[in-house]
Amino acid sequence: MKRRVLFVCAGDSARSLMAEALLRHFGGNSYEAVGAGTNVHTVDPRALQALERLGVSTEGLIPKVVEDIADQPFDLVITLCDKSREEYVPSPKVDKMIAWNFKEPTKRHCFCPFYTTARELSTRIKLLVLAQAEADLRKRAA
Repeated sequence: MKRRVLFVCAGDSARSLMAEALLRHFGGNSYEAVGAGTNVHTVDPRALQALERLGVSTEGLIPKVVEDIADQPFDLVITLCDKSREEYVPSPKVDKMIAWNFKEPTKRHCFCPFYTTARELSTRIKLLVLAQAEADLRKRAA
């Protein structure tokens, strides 16, 4: 059974789309990933470029607004910024919710801010997938 994960960000122009693509990439067939925003914006092409630089497919990534998927069940919702944590109201169909806080790439003062954000999200998502795989193994062994 696939775990359904929703990534929520304020705008859905970069971070939530990157997280969606990264979980699809690293989670394989074990996860169904969706990214959405509390306010929808157009995709920032620099987010797609950062994913492609990491070797992650950007196929099918489109901005979505949370209200359009509010009636869908999710095993896990991950908010990606403080604003989305404050604005997002989970439905009764959400099993678990956690908050991460990644700085908006356009406001970062570093070389390649979108690539840096994608790498940071990549690290966190790999850890999430690994931790869940280990928990599943422990359950099967018990």
